Formats: sequence, structure tokens, C-alpha cells
Amino acid sequence: MPESMDAIIMKDVVKSFRKRTIRGEYTTFKSELLRWLRGQRQGRDAKLITALRGINLTIPKGKTVGIIGRNGSGKSTLLKLITGIYTPTSGDLQINGRISALLDLGAGFHPDFSGRENILINGIILGMTRAEVRARMDEIIAFSELGEFIDEPVRTYSSGMYMRLAFAVATHVDPDILIIDEILAVGDEHFSKKSLAKMTEFKRQGKTIVLVTHDLSTVERWCDVAAWIDGGYVRRVGAPAEVTAEYREAIILAEAQSAAFTPPALTDGGGALPEVHAVVPEIQTAPPVRLTGLHLSTSEDGGAERELSPEDRVEARVDFTSEGPCDDVEFAVALNGADGQLLYATSLRVEESRQLPSSGRVCLVLERLSLLAGVYTLQVTARAAGGNSTESRKFQVGPTEPEQGVFRPAHRWVVESLSPSVASSPSTDVLPRLAGGGHR
Repeated sequence: MPESMDAIIMKDVVKSFRKRTIRGEYTTFKSELLRWLRGQRQGRDAKLITALRGINLTIPKGKTVGIIGRNGSGKSTLLKLITGIYTPTSGDLQINGRISALLDLGAGFHPDFSGRENILINGIILGMTRAEVRARMDEIIAFSELGEFIDEPVRTYSSGMYMRLAFAVATHVDPDILIIDEILAVGDEHFSKKSLAKMTEFKRQGKTIVLVTHDLSTVERWCDVAAWIDGGYVRRVGAPAEVTAEYREAIILAEAQSAAFTPPALTDGGGALPEVHAVVPEIQTAPPVRLTGLHLSTSEDGGAERELSPEDRVEARVDFTSEGPCDDVEFAVALNGADGQLLYATSLRVEESRQLPSSGRVCLVLERLSLLAGVYTLQVTARAAGGNSTESRKFQVGPTEPEQGVFRPAHRWVVESLSPSVASSPSTDVLPRLAGGGHR
């Protein structure tokens, strides 16, 4: 049987918990015996809390997936199912590969053991042999930056030290799938950058990463796919920019209508959709404006695309079709680096007075590309009241002279010789000439 190309497959997964209906109180053996004889058993009339209500989600190998949603929507329950902490009430869950997880802060650490001892224990729990853990011990300790504290009991650690040790262990056991649940929020700026660099390295190695976060900008610039969990359902899966935009709109609309933000996972599971679906506009399967192609060209006649250079004048041409008159349409453009970082974003809004034709083309002209060598992605999204449509294209910028950074500003160098008299006195002559440079 060929190896599956998907890291995680969830089909109709349901997870329910039993809710206590009798108030917790101190009792005696006699009172409990009498309650049992009278048929008043705790849990007899227990209700079910359904946290996940038929999840269908497939995560391909090598992809970074961001999970977003309100508190109580089922995100953490979903991760605990993936990591094996919970088992599904019903449905099918398939995991292909070794999993390493960063869920609750300090989970799996024994407070009275030292950091070094906890590294050994956690490494073995995550599937490594004792010899493998010892071989990587120095690397893990160096990454955690705990220094002499590594031999102190972890109960003496701060939350940041806990997180650094947990992250170091989880990322150095060679997992195929890395699961992260908001834990990086407790780190300082230095370690956050270091952690992001490590996860970027994971992406280059083709590892699968599943990240739960409320930081939508991280999802937009760093994830390949976004999944919006709402009330125990997968409400939307797609391009991060599209999913986060719809999520923001839903939150704004709910706030404007003063909708109660009761966690939908606490509603009784009867198969009905949670309240939020009554106030969020339904997403149409066919958006009113559909993008049909995105082309990059350096010539007026739309010649074939090629490797670009920083000095090129580039036209981004996006073709569209419109289902009848459509007002208030926005064409949003985002330029991302190879690591998913947003480099530039802009948009064109077509007002009511400029209704779109049934088919047409929108052009964004960059008079000078100004990017250094590398791989970039240009994404264009047509946003309208009835839905969004997105096209994206990767392009390569060719080798440039040894320079560092992301872009190349228009500039030139001027070298002049000055006479002793000019060099010893202030000059107003040279500065304008140095500042007035153009393209090299």
C-alpha cells in the first residue's frame, strides 16, 4: 500500500464530554449509600457537552496549518485528539508520523526533577531511545538557554523557562508533526524569534506543523492553510488571508449586533448549529467576482514570463469574470517572501459608480520591482459582499550583486575628490549631487 500523502485525516470526528448535573459537595459514605439505594446516582441524568460535532479535516504532509476560532470553539480539544490525549467519541482519526506537541505549559514535566532529567523522560515518552536522548542532550540544553538552571528542579522555573525547555525538547526529537497551542505567547522577543526560525527550518525540511493561535497576522504570513473552527464545526478551510478576513468580519458583525459570546462548545449537543451561524452571513460557494488568471509581465504586449531582475518594470495582470452588476468590490494585493512574511500589501476598491463589466482585467504596474534575488509570491484577492476569490503566483528574481535585505532602493554611488581648501570647510555643493542619485 503506498504511503499516505496526508499527515492527519479526520472523518466525521465527534468528541463529547459528560456534564455533571448534581452539584459537587462533601458527602459521607452513609449519604452516598442512601443516594445509591434511592436510585439517585450521580451521572444518571448527565448531559453531554459536545465539543466537536463532525470534524472533517485533512492536513497534507509538509504543510503549516493555522487553527483559528473563538475561545470555547473546540480548537484545543481538536489538538488533544490529534495528540492522543483524548479519543474520539465517534468518527475516524488517522495520524501518519511521529507527533511532538506543545500544549499546556509544563505538561509532562515532573516538578521535582531537574530540567536535565525531564529532558530524558520526555524524550522517551515522545518515542526516542535513551541513547538518542543522551546524544541530543547538549543540543537541547544549548537551545533552551537555561545554563546552570538545567540541573535545578523545574518547579523553580519561571513560565518562560518552562516554555523554552518544552520547546527545545519538542523540536529536537525529530518529529514528523509538530503541534503548538498558543504556548509561544509566554516567550520573550528573543526566544520568539529563535522559535520562529526553528519552525521555519522545520518547514524547509518538509515537516507538518499545526498551530492554534489568536494572532491572525502570524497565520496570514506564516501558514500555508488556515482552518476556522466555530462551535465544534470546521466553518472554513482555505488560504490564510481569505479565512482570517472572513473571521474578522464575523467577529465585527457579531459585536455590532451585540451577539452573546457564550462559548458554543458549552451548548447541549443536539446536532443544531450554534448561535453564531445565525448572525454570520453564509459563505457562497460561487463568489460574484471570480478571478480567472494572474500573469506577470515585463513587456507592453504581455510577453512570456521569465526570471525577473530588480530593475524590471513589472505588470501584474489579473483577469476576472463578474456575475451581473457588482458594486463595492475590492482587489487586494499581497506580496510575500519565501518564508511567508508579508512584504507589501495594497488594494484597489471599485466604488458603486464603477460597476464591473461581465469580464475584464485589472493591472497593477510596478515601475521598478526593486526586490533582491529570491522566490516571492504575489497574491490577488477579489473581495465582495457575496464572497472572495483568490489567485496567486510565485516568481523568481535573478541573482544580483552581493547585497543583503529584501529590496533594492534606486541609488547610485558618487566618488569625488576634494581640494584641501574644500575639504577643510563646510560644503553645500557636494551633498545635493550625492542625494540626487537615480537608477544605477
